[in-house]
Amino acid sequence: MFDTHAHLTDPQLLEIESDLLDRATQAGVLGMVAVATDVNSSLACLKMAERHNQVFASVGIHPNDCHLAQATDWGAIQQLAQNPRVVAIGETGLDRHWDISPIELQNEWFDQHIALSFELQKPLIVHMRDCEADILQSFRRNQRDGRILGVMHSFTGTWETAQECLEFGMYISFAGMVTFKNAADLRDVATRVPSDRLLIETDAPYLTPHPHRGKRPNEPAMVRFTADCLAECRGESIEEIQKKTTLNAQRIFQISPSAE
Repeated sequence: MFDTHAHLTDPQLLEIESDLLDRATQAGVLGMVAVATDVNSSLACLKMAERHNQVFASVGIHPNDCHLAQATDWGAIQQLAQNPRVVAIGETGLDRHWDISPIELQNEWFDQHIALSFELQKPLIVHMRDCEADILQSFRRNQRDGRILGVMHSFTGTWETAQECLEFGMYISFAGMVTFKNAADLRDVATRVPSDRLLIETDAPYLTPHPHRGKRPNEPAMVRFTADCLAECRGESIEEIQKKTTLNAQRIFQISPSAE
């Protein structure tokens, strides 16, 4: 399996780094992306990727953090993004749920991330919360030849939104929320995503999947529960889900199997 989104530099995960990676390996997790939310975490994610072959990095400014960004931050992100251990741009996107950063500012930063993604040909990691129409509008505004390269992280939107994202060329990633008892609508969306665009993630240390929800922080080893859920709702074997989602992750992040 491949965990496409984990905040591995979060303090509660960083302090158990070695054990966390051991448990991930024992669970069959071949690789994972350490996802950044600001300049400091971008640098920390890169350093972790340089320490461990199975860890890859993203760099970027989270929409809820962009109001804190300094004048020099974007230049730092652009420089870090060129490192070969960086396989994605983000976590970027839009968020109307918390409304911490003004939506106009979020859009400015999102546009910059999209432009950098095209420049370096590295995929976006897109955060979308209570703003499906805004995200699609950004895609339409910034697309090139009808394309946007990236991953809809921890997808919780409608099938209609998923369809338009797929038309742009995006991949759809599901986290622990798809395992929750009240997530029948989300599982229905998961059954419709084409097998060559399907991804799994933990969003660790958040969104701990059932049956561990509320009991402990999430970690990459727990991506198995999301894979199990997708296998059940899609009527496929766990082996099929593992193989397809891993191949999809390697394709979108341009990672050769030998690099893990």
